[in-house]
Amino acid sequence: MNQPNAPLSPLPLPLSQPDGDVRRRVVSGAQLRTHGFTPSRVAERCRPGGDWQLLLPGVYLLHPGPTTGEERLHAALLYAGRPVLPAQRHDSAPYGAAVVTGLAALALHGFTAAPPLMSIELIDVLVPRTRRLRSAGFARLVRGQSMPPAEEVGGVPVAPASRALADAVAELDDAALIGRLLTEAVRGGHCEPAALVRELNDARLLDRPHVVSAVDELLAEGRALAEGRLYGLVRDGGLPDPLWNVDLRLPGGPVLGRVDAYWPEQAVAVELDTRAPRRDEDAQWSRYARKREHLERLGITVVHLTPRKLRESPEQQATVVRTALMAAADREPAAYVVVLPR
Repeated sequence: MNQPNAPLSPLPLPLSQPDGDVRRRVVSGAQLRTHGFTPSRVAERCRPGGDWQLLLPGVYLLHPGPTTGEERLHAALLYAGRPVLPAQRHDSAPYGAAVVTGLAALALHGFTAAPPLMSIELIDVLVPRTRRLRSAGFARLVRGQSMPPAEEVGGVPVAPASRALADAVAELDDAALIGRLLTEAVRGGHCEPAALVRELNDARLLDRPHVVSAVDELLAEGRALAEGRLYGLVRDGGLPDPLWNVDLRLPGGPVLGRVDAYWPEQAVAVELDTRAPRRDEDAQWSRYARKREHLERLGITVVHLTPRKLRESPEQQATVVRTALMAAADREPAAYVVVLPR
């Protein structure tokens, strides 16, 4: 017996050709039901030799033949997220809170070290920890205690590069690939080393030997890039040349600390904050704060710059340093300190 509101025959589906909108080719069972397709009719069309196929539980591809990487991607999102009805196709979150992460997300972010989307066997989808669903087929669910803000890449919700890298590293045991991915993340400007190490730390991955060695190289790479940007800031900003990479100490006293650039006549120091969060982060920050306070009590102005500020707003940071140098004339003379090459 037919349900009162069910159409007598299936309504036409708004399908496009295989090279059209993937959301018209990959649909959920809920979407098919709104078009009047009963489970038996859907099963009939998905039989061997039929014109449809079942990709994942409750997710269908409305054409025969091989699937594309894009179709697998949307199928995984559709499986992990809430059902998408036709009226919801163009809303701001067609897949609910689900976002692509791991290697698939890195491929979408444009990482050359990541394998092509079609060759990725399992597509990682990040979902809230409370989502009651199991991994199935090529869709591997990653449960997150906290969900990062999604970035849209080609109409697909994607985890930020730092989070996607941490989720990818959690499933990899190829030390060489991990190293290439981390290096590309920094050199390509996808994320700052500190943000990436924070994600790795939160995921409890810094105890793995092959991750630790890759992270050490990552931090060295990140610091070298930041130092290069600082050199460029001084040169392009028309600032006087400082003394680079020096230790400061009181005459006959202990070392006060290392700074990346120092202008002795103005008693202005620049320090790059390339610290990465580790398990001793609180103690590391305390040492950093004590050094800065000690230098400032001696009348030395400490300008704190981060790699991100140097990359995103070098002109503004040059103005900050220039202002500190110009303000030196209005300050009390600083204590005499000995400058030692590092």
